[in-house]
Amino acid sequence: MIPQHDFVVVGGGIVGLTIAREIEKRQLGSVVVLEKEPQIGLHSSGRNSGVLHAGVYYGSDTLKARVCADGAKRMRAYAEEKGIALRNNGKVIVATSPGTEPQIDILLARGRANGVRVEKISPSELRELEPEAVTHGSALHSPDTSVVDSRGVLLELMRDLSLADVPVLLNTEVLEIHPERRLLVTSKGSIGFGYVVNAAGLFADRLAHSAGVGQGYRILPFKGIYRRLSSRAGARFRGSIYPAPDLGIPFLGVHITPGVDGTVYVGPTAIPALGRENYGWLDGIRLGEGTRMLATLAAMAARDQGFRHMVRDELRRYSTLGFLRAARALAPALVETDLLRSGKVGLRAQLVRSKPPELVMDFVLEEGHRSLHVLNAISPAFTSSFRLAELIEDQVEISAS
Repeated sequence: MIPQHDFVVVGGGIVGLTIAREIEKRQLGSVVVLEKEPQIGLHSSGRNSGVLHAGVYYGSDTLKARVCADGAKRMRAYAEEKGIALRNNGKVIVATSPGTEPQIDILLARGRANGVRVEKISPSELRELEPEAVTHGSALHSPDTSVVDSRGVLLELMRDLSLADVPVLLNTEVLEIHPERRLLVTSKGSIGFGYVVNAAGLFADRLAHSAGVGQGYRILPFKGIYRRLSSRAGARFRGSIYPAPDLGIPFLGVHITPGVDGTVYVGPTAIPALGRENYGWLDGIRLGEGTRMLATLAAMAARDQGFRHMVRDELRRYSTLGFLRAARALAPALVETDLLRSGKVGLRAQLVRSKPPELVMDFVLEEGHRSLHVLNAISPAFTSSFRLAELIEDQVEISAS
């Protein structure tokens, strides 16, 4: 007999777990989470920098702006309630060249429009906050940016679901969604559902396509490589230091961030990957898929000079000297011996619009028959997850009724 559930959530990352938690809180019906890995946190949610963004970067008309600031407050409160490691150490955003100075004012305006505490500071005020940092012209100070133990958050959410008798089925990969038949095909057999939420991250587009949804989108993964600072160099930094980003692409640039355990990380990169789980040089690459990804990258580079330059610069960061150049743009006193290897590598499930080929900047939620598909849960999805889950469930309640 095929097992049946009122709600099935595909994906045991931060978005999937918070959605399942919200369904249970609202007592909408039976719910189960399906996760293809043997444990949670093996992909984006467990490999990120742990930064809780304040909401400075996003235009007020975006979904990101609607959920980021409130999501960060809720995540901080959750961490404090559960005793999860948290550092409220703030962030500065610096102009790494004269050409990026205007972005400081744009980010200041966006932050204020989003109701975020942010202030413009002079180079001397910057030195008081972060003696190692430099800027061209002014900088921004975001005092409400925090860092949390992201894996600790995932484990607590798992405990919450367990206490509420919500099963999280590991080693259960969803292969296809058949919404008309209300059936999921998984690696462990079929499962029936009343409503399914696809929060499968790097594989969300594949599942959406099997359900006839989101055909104009594809996931293009970008690899985030980190280095760490030696303890001697790391001791010179107090909070996070970020560059003023190129606002035409959805990446924030290599930054310096003290983690909750005191380790200071530099990164991540945004290097185009040729596989959805291409964490090393060749592992996770499938020939046909890698070829399609290369073709997409070539098409985007041909029509967008800024993207072409970004890819060129990111590829250079495979080398220590290339990485060091990015770090020294923030803190010029760093030297090569300060940068140490790190096993921390993540993949960003970046959504691309097919025609014309371009990066999608905002979160994307696509509704299908008895289904909702979270197609672009990129940064700040971790920060925003509690509030984003509420918004998603508002939509699910309407469409599932």
